[in-house]
Amino acid sequence: MKHERIEVNPDVMVGKPVIKGTRITVEQVMRELADGMSHAEIMAAHPRLNEADLAAARAFADEYMTLPAAE
Repeated sequence: MKHERIEVNPDVMVGKPVIKGTRITVEQVMRELADGMSHAEIMAAHPRLNEADLAAARAFADEYMTLPAAE
């Protein structure tokens, strides 16, 4: 699973997927969306993010959720 704007690095946020160049995790973005925050509110809270970053986080989460379970 390769996403241009998402980075997984064991030295950043304990290896959780983050928006590249930040310490903002995909998980955090997804939690904020689930809590009802709009894209504008998320970008205001995290000024380094843009619409493409939010779309990448959603695409990554969607793809991750469709992976087969590990045995």
